[in-house]
Amino acid sequence: MSEHSVPPAPGSDVLVRVEHLKKYFPIRKGAVISRLVGNVKAVDDVSFEIRRGETLGVVGESGCGKSTTGRAVLQLHKPTAGRVFLEDTELTALSPPEIRRLRPRMQMIFQDSYDSLNPRHSVRKIIAEPLVVQGVMPADKIRDRVVELLELVGLQASHMVRFPHEFSGGQRQRINIARALALNPDFVVCDEPISALDVSIQAQVVNLFEDLQKQLGLTYMFIAHDLSMVQHISHRVAVMYLGNLVELTRRDKLFHDPLHPYTQSLMSAVPIPEPRLERKRKRIPLQGEVPSPANPPSGCVFHTRCPLAQDICEEEPPPYREVLPDHWVACHLADGRGGSKIAVEEIR
Repeated sequence: MSEHSVPPAPGSDVLVRVEHLKKYFPIRKGAVISRLVGNVKAVDDVSFEIRRGETLGVVGESGCGKSTTGRAVLQLHKPTAGRVFLEDTELTALSPPEIRRLRPRMQMIFQDSYDSLNPRHSVRKIIAEPLVVQGVMPADKIRDRVVELLELVGLQASHMVRFPHEFSGGQRQRINIARALALNPDFVVCDEPISALDVSIQAQVVNLFEDLQKQLGLTYMFIAHDLSMVQHISHRVAVMYLGNLVELTRRDKLFHDPLHPYTQSLMSAVPIPEPRLERKRKRIPLQGEVPSPANPPSGCVFHTRCPLAQDICEEEPPPYREVLPDHWVACHLADGRGGSKIAVEEIR
């Protein structure tokens, strides 16, 4: 994608700012002499901002770069290019020891609630580990802090002596959340934290995230497949496709009037709980497979599956521009008046 301006977050109190972020994974061949033969462009020129206290939902198909973006923002993956700021501090310019000193302010909750917990450690040791590693609390105060965190996420003090295998998936994810909150972070990346849970438990965990945000003033980057959950929890939503950000706007605008053809296709697949409306709605299925990020298409990365693709889409990357107030789209055909949406409906 070509160079573009960073879309402003609503409000002026920006906590996280990402500028032209790229993360490429090298492809090497040769058993004896390894040589570079290409790159997997997992994240390719992504820019966005997250203001303090908001939730930015990030959606897209598997392999589109959502999780890699979250890890690169937290410097768990060193970016190939671009800059990431936490307030006025440029994370991408810091050394590993300097990043470690900032870890209390930014945490991550992983998708697999079991693999992310050490099965040989008790809940007390798991939750206390960040406090011990960072040395932010006297040893005689740690137990009380663990109890406080367990109660904060809806568990009991007696759970601290048990081990991860003794808990359900939802309870294990609550333990993960408690550990992430141990150091009082400002920013939390939630990497599909509910996708491995039963549907009946997902709503409980999402409600917990919302309650904690109100209580502690947390800022979330919420990565998910489930669009209905993203719609419920997010203030703004970013849509990714093949390592690129194709649309970003406020939640209500995105779900009621998506402008990018890819976003329109995603939204058409979200079930409507009213049978009469569901029967009348038009689906916008996508044809073909997602291209390989090791060899992305020229021009617009979506043009090989787009029902509206024109010659310019194959030749030139679309500019990422603000077509409506606080509504950013990377599409040659989006004009801010629903033009691309009308065209999609006409070809059905």
